[in-house]
Amino acid sequence: MVPEEQAKQLWQQGTALLIQGNVQGAIQLFEQSLEVHPTAEGYTFRGWAISFLGRYDEAIADCRRAIEIDPEFGNPYNDIGCYLMQQGELEEAVPWFERAKRARRYEPRHFPYLNLGHVYARSGEPFKALDEYLKALDLHPDDEVATAAIDALDLTAH
Repeated sequence: MVPEEQAKQLWQQGTALLIQGNVQGAIQLFEQSLEVHPTAEGYTFRGWAISFLGRYDEAIADCRRAIEIDPEFGNPYNDIGCYLMQQGELEEAVPWFERAKRARRYEPRHFPYLNLGHVYARSGEPFKALDEYLKALDLHPDDEVATAAIDALDLTAH
């Protein structure tokens, strides 16, 4: 098997473990993937796993490595924004979500719109939040998170 395929297989297995809740096992597979062949996905997903441990600075560093490898991969931009949100740095998160929205290679495409909507909702800007949630629904019409977030907005007080 060529290194690129082996690395992809390992980070896919790591993602499956992470979804099952096995954070340490996932991190080990992501690290093996990176040893075989460093990829933007390997760094991004290792950062995601590390974030489950609350180690946001390390997760951000991994996302920055991912961006160096593939600046068109949108996930690390979105993830940095999420980690900054987790740290309460809402204003700093905004440009990362904007960059994720412009990335050529990104699935699920609606996530940065949702996350930017959350930033604006938490920042007391409900109309900006509504705009982002509606854009998320344009991209993913059945998204229950966007629908619930819109329902939760207080648009009367502004």
